[in-house]
Amino acid sequence: MNIKDSKILIVDDEIEILNLLKIALKKEGFDNIYEAQTGKDAIEKFEQHSPDLAILDVMLPDMEGYDICKHIRKTSNIPVLFLSAKGEELDRIMGLAIGADDYITKPFSLKEVSLRVKIQLKRNSIISEMSKEVEEIKEKKLSFGPFEIDEDKIEVKKNGEAIDLKPKEYKMFLYMMKHKNQIISKEKFCDEVWGEDFFGFDNTIMVHIRRLREKIEDNPSKPRYIVNVKGLGYKLTDKEN
Repeated sequence: MNIKDSKILIVDDEIEILNLLKIALKKEGFDNIYEAQTGKDAIEKFEQHSPDLAILDVMLPDMEGYDICKHIRKTSNIPVLFLSAKGEELDRIMGLAIGADDYITKPFSLKEVSLRVKIQLKRNSIISEMSKEVEEIKEKKLSFGPFEIDEDKIEVKKNGEAIDLKPKEYKMFLYMMKHKNQIISKEKFCDEVWGEDFFGFDNTIMVHIRRLREKIEDNPSKPRYIVNVKGLGYKLTDKEN
């Protein structure tokens, strides 16, 4: 998302400051701006619009900006910037300690506030992208019982130790991991895993299943994980659970 499309919530009981901040941010290309002059209104606007960043005045008629920040942090990690006439170190530390990302003392430069807003939004955007990448990496790692498959590394592990599988064995086991506890016919192994016509491959599938069991089962003659479903195919399961 372009940071200029971000939704920004500005909370201050002084209408002049609200207007100045709104004008300054609009000049920077931010059009989705929501305003509030009380803590109650700020919380309602936050719940209603789910902003991407909040600028909070510390001193408000009905509550402190710190309380609004605490409310935001219950459900969101959006950047929060405090505006305050209080410049004491203790106040800044308190603001940061409850989850704020920046603390700006009044009087302030509008250009500086705009710059800090852009920095925080850009930083948050980078963090979000990194989180997505981490999730995508996690999605490529499958686990079931003692087994784990890393699709990027084409690696299969049992209890943390690598198992050496041939390409067709790997493809079969990967397919079974993606369809665990589901019956997979020999025809499906041929069509969807190997890309082959099933005709003539009946014994070949059985041989590969036997070899897979020899590599992954504790007792291949009494398989616990790759089980036969008579007349239908095979299923990756855990018979003891």
